[in-house]
Amino acid sequence: MTTLTQTSLSSLKLLNQGKVRDIYDIDDENILIVTTDRLSAFDVIMNEPIPFKGEVLTKMASFWFEKFNSVIPNHLTHKNPLDFVNKSESDQIINRSIIAKKLNPIPIEVIVRGYIIGSGWKEYVLSNSICGINLPTGLKLAEQLSSPIFTPSSKAEVGNQDENISLKECENLIGKELTSQLNLISLDLYKKAYEFAYNKGIIIADTKFEFGLDNLGKIHIIDEILTPDSSRFWPKESYQLGISPPSFDKQYVRDWLESTSWNKSPPPPALPDDVIHKTSEKYRQAFLKLTGEKI
Repeated sequence: MTTLTQTSLSSLKLLNQGKVRDIYDIDDENILIVTTDRLSAFDVIMNEPIPFKGEVLTKMASFWFEKFNSVIPNHLTHKNPLDFVNKSESDQIINRSIIAKKLNPIPIEVIVRGYIIGSGWKEYVLSNSICGINLPTGLKLAEQLSSPIFTPSSKAEVGNQDENISLKECENLIGKELTSQLNLISLDLYKKAYEFAYNKGIIIADTKFEFGLDNLGKIHIIDEILTPDSSRFWPKESYQLGISPPSFDKQYVRDWLESTSWNKSPPPPALPDDVIHKTSEKYRQAFLKLTGEKI
């Protein structure tokens, strides 16, 4: 089974290598984004790739971008990536790449939480709040919040960890007006996606959005949207209050890592074959449930 952990395109200049994506320069208006099969957990890149992951993320993000195109502009151009690389390099990008508009990234990540889990749960246990937002006492693990909340985080460089920040800290970083706009847009996207996915048998517990601005200051959604890498997808039929539910995302890997003695700093432990293949299967199951298409 062919996997891709790193690209090496001689026909284009590498601009940035992220945790999962390699980004190449095309011209003043366009970039090539290649989604590899790398997997990052606790902000550390695992040594082993996940088969089909890059294809699932690319196609699922494109599915959601198109679905919400009337709600917010996105970075897709619909140009064919194969037109921009040497023919001998096409195997590195086929089914896992897009040509995107060059935009100015907004330097935060927006996390919308509909349920209390993960780092939000850990913070709630300590302070009865998440990102400075006070919550009712007595909430249980994986409980649905009375309404989704907007919780920004800092955007870390590769090798560093993202950190939850308060609304005030977000406003200090990007301004009050832009923070307010992202708040409204993110909650609207989450609610629409939640309803769609719920009818397909998936609970979106939380999700991450990233945004950029064009030269006129218009907000676009960028990077990825509502994928198993950026969201917690729970099977509706097995959801249970008080436990961390099974998932269609990389939580399976996180749970395995938590069961080891790893300190969450590089180097990571080697992922067993069964964890790798089960994770690949979960990503493809999510894609099938949401889009009706198989990978």
